[in-house]
Amino acid sequence: MRKVGSLIAITCLLFATALGSRAEGVDSSDSSEYLIKAGFIYNFAKLVEWPTSSFAQPDSPIVIGILGEDPFGATLDRIVADKKINGRGFAVKRLKWSKDFKDLKDCNILFVSASEKEHIDSVVDAMKWLPILTIGDAPGFARRGGIMNFTLEDNKVRFEVNVEAAKHADLTISSRLLTLARIVQQVTADGRKSE
Repeated sequence: MRKVGSLIAITCLLFATALGSRAEGVDSSDSSEYLIKAGFIYNFAKLVEWPTSSFAQPDSPIVIGILGEDPFGATLDRIVADKKINGRGFAVKRLKWSKDFKDLKDCNILFVSASEKEHIDSVVDAMKWLPILTIGDAPGFARRGGIMNFTLEDNKVRFEVNVEAAKHADLTISSRLLTLARIVQQVTADGRKSE
C-alpha cells in the first residue's frame, strides 16, 4: 500500500519536473498545484472502473470535462496526451454551466472548478446516478455528494473520497486508491451525515 502512495507521489513529482517550466498563464504556486492535481486525475483514471456501458466502443476515449474556469491551462492536456488506459485514450473538454447538463453527461470524469461553487449542488444532483467520476476542489465538494475532492494540507495536495457517492454512480474505486484517501460521508441539508 505504501508502494502505491509512493508511486503516485513519484508520478506527480515527475510531472512537476517535466512540465513545471512550461506551465502557462498561471503563477508558479498555482501551476505546481494544478500540475499535481492533473497527475492525480490521470492516476485516478487508472484506479477507477466504469461500467462497460459507459463507453460506446472498446476504444472510446475517457472523456475528461472541466466545468467552469480552467485552472489547468494546457497542463492536463499534456499529461494525458498519447496515454492510454486499457486501450482507451483521453479527450479533454472545457465546459460551461448549462441547466440541461447534456455536455456534462457525455463525460467519464468531470472536474468541477471552484468557480462553479454556486452550482455544485445542482451538478452533483444531476450526476448522482450516472457513471461519472465527479472531482472538485471547492471546500466540502465530497461532503456535498461529489465523489472526489482535492484539499490542501500543509501545502500538499490530498484528496477525499465519498464512497457512497461512488456506489450511486456505479463506479468501482480501487482499494489501493482508497487507502490513500480520506473517506468522507455526505452531509444532508439539515447537517446530518447520510445513511
